[in-house]
Amino acid sequence: MPADVLKMAKNDDDGDGDIGVKLETRQKTKRPPMYKVMILNDDYTPMEFVVHVLERFFGMSHAQSFELMLTVHKKGLAVVGVYSHEIAETKVALVMDFAARHEHPLQCTMEKE
Repeated sequence: MPADVLKMAKNDDDGDGDIGVKLETRQKTKRPPMYKVMILNDDYTPMEFVVHVLERFFGMSHAQSFELMLTVHKKGLAVVGVYSHEIAETKVALVMDFAARHEHPLQCTMEKE
């Protein structure tokens, strides 16, 4: 074992000569940064399509999706979920691809929380 891990207690005040274990503090693992996924309002994407996207990609009920769609419509954007970077990035890509395939200009973005 390395000398810095085990040390002799030669200079102990009690003089018993015990061997001690050096205790090192371990750093706590940091939580990864989280990212907000947002849907942006536009004047062309049908409300029903936005509701469908929220149900399909964000696992919301119809009632939750409808309420959030109205928030997007009235306020210009809404946070639809908070995820790790990789999951947020995937959700944004899926929504953008789905909207493009259905020829809707719906925008979905992410930003660090």
